[in-house]
Amino acid sequence: MRIDAHQHYWKISRDDYGWITPDIPTLFRDFLEEDLVPHLKNCNIDKTIIVQAAPTIEETEFILSLSDNSESIIGVVGWIDIENPSYKEQLETFRKHPKFVGIRIMIQDMPDENIILSNQYLDAFSYLEQIDLPVDLLVTSNQLQAVCELLKQVKLRGVIDHIAKPEIEKGKLEPWKSNMAEIASYDNIYCKLSGMVTEANHDKWTTKDFQPYVDHLVDVFGYHRMMYGSDWPVCLLAGSYEQVYHLLNESLLKDVSAINKELIFGQNAVDFYKLNRKEEE
Repeated sequence: MRIDAHQHYWKISRDDYGWITPDIPTLFRDFLEEDLVPHLKNCNIDKTIIVQAAPTIEETEFILSLSDNSESIIGVVGWIDIENPSYKEQLETFRKHPKFVGIRIMIQDMPDENIILSNQYLDAFSYLEQIDLPVDLLVTSNQLQAVCELLKQVKLRGVIDHIAKPEIEKGKLEPWKSNMAEIASYDNIYCKLSGMVTEANHDKWTTKDFQPYVDHLVDVFGYHRMMYGSDWPVCLLAGSYEQVYHLLNESLLKDVSAINKELIFGQNAVDFYKLNRKEEE
């Protein structure tokens, strides 16, 4: 099974996507399954993981409802308010849904990333560790030190979204490179090869811009802990679905085996999000 492990759907009229404004005309419209399916077919992608794009319970309920009658959505990564004392109850409600596979923590939008090291968050992360819930970490490269500190204290089943958004347009590798190597030393942490084109020059990126980043991730995570994600439709700011898909294929080592490609383009997502277990349920 070939899986896109990171994409979004939204309806602008829902009005909980504060970051999508008329100033971003490429994204300021509805994006739903019928818009994506032709591109999935072009790239021989069978299923997708839809990821929350707004920090609201209502948006998670919305994308779960989209998955109810969808053949292409295999899993939903939602959002819960960890700072709400009733977050466990909300999480248990979501976990009853057959396509709910995990949550995303939006560190990127926190005024201070060290909030994740507070007692409140550490208690929550310990609970997520206890129930073995997959957790997406949306984090930028300048926030990675806080993630390194977090992983010394909790053993999350975690995945770094968008390779932690390094400064690709500037060609800057450090300290991203060192921090990602430290994060990769925890064998329970994965990395999504997603969101790269939007960190490069939107109008004139080339495959070679991404090569040192992908090569480093292969070195530190190995093929068994990385997964393909398009970040569609956000990727449209810098490239089409097909361009993003081909970019990753071109960035991987030329001698990568068919088995390792199968891992990146599907099996690792199955393992991380426990999709086989979901289907058995």
